[in-house]
Amino acid sequence: MKSVSLACGGGGAEMNALINDVIFKCFDNEILRQSNDGALLDFDSKKLVFTTDSFVANPIFFAGGDIGKIAACGSINDIAMMGAKPLYLSCALIIEEGFELANLERILCSLASVAKDAGLCVVCGDTKVVPKGACDGIFINTSGVGSLLDESLPASIKRLKSANPEKKIKILLSGDIGRHGAALLASRHGLQSLLSSDCAALNTVVESLYDAGIRPLAMRDATRGGLSAVLHEWARVRGGIEVCEEKVAVSAEVMGVCELLGFEAYELANEGTFVLAVSEDESQNALKVLKEFNLAANIIGEFCADFKGVRLKNIYGSKRFLDEPKGELLPRIC
Repeated sequence: MKSVSLACGGGGAEMNALINDVIFKCFDNEILRQSNDGALLDFDSKKLVFTTDSFVANPIFFAGGDIGKIAACGSINDIAMMGAKPLYLSCALIIEEGFELANLERILCSLASVAKDAGLCVVCGDTKVVPKGACDGIFINTSGVGSLLDESLPASIKRLKSANPEKKIKILLSGDIGRHGAALLASRHGLQSLLSSDCAALNTVVESLYDAGIRPLAMRDATRGGLSAVLHEWARVRGGIEVCEEKVAVSAEVMGVCELLGFEAYELANEGTFVLAVSEDESQNALKVLKEFNLAANIIGEFCADFKGVRLKNIYGSKRFLDEPKGELLPRIC
């Protein structure tokens, strides 16, 4: 790879290559190499989680949300996926000359509303204005800080990797998949659809899991690259994953968009759906909590030691391997 392509931002194999072969090489350190949704920072008296993300969604307004809502939910969810409670956000704006102030205010009010509902506020930021045509409307960067819900057992790739190999680990999904990606696809292609994005803050459901005594080994919101990207990342860390296809909820509307436009629902982005790995003895209690928030939640599979990669099993017992997302999947999705 001699130059950056759109595929490098799609959440699949090309993005992993860019991150691991270029970015991590330049910034290499122990914290970064853990490849979590945020950095776990150990201060003298407290452990904090820090995360940052940039948002370049197209369109900036869509059914179920806007770029401001995604920006708030994105950082809140990255903190929550570490098993932490979000505390503060920053907001940095890159605004194109000529951008309408009414739209800017609408976006910022949306971001502020999500933050307020999650119990936190925006405490710092930055604003830059660039010439017409230099940034396509508005780009937003948010960073977040959170405190661990259980300092002794954070959710992390490291915990997943080091978990007892003799114990079964189940994989749960918090809801149906593909709605964010399908909603933006429908909007871009002018399709008549009742679809709306699943964009939502996940801190409340994660806190409920911890309140119920559940301690997930790892959690990941299935954004770019969708469910497939998360499963392949975990399979590289822990071993093979087998998924029961009938346990993965996909709405008829999402399937329709996929059939029309040639996409795979497993690869479409989500902005309010997450995947968690828990020990088998915690799986039923975890499912009970998840279903209080979304009836489509389910235990979808488990880790297996006898193969590598991600394998799907259908209702008839037939099995096939799920390819890792590759190529230009769907740019400007978040």
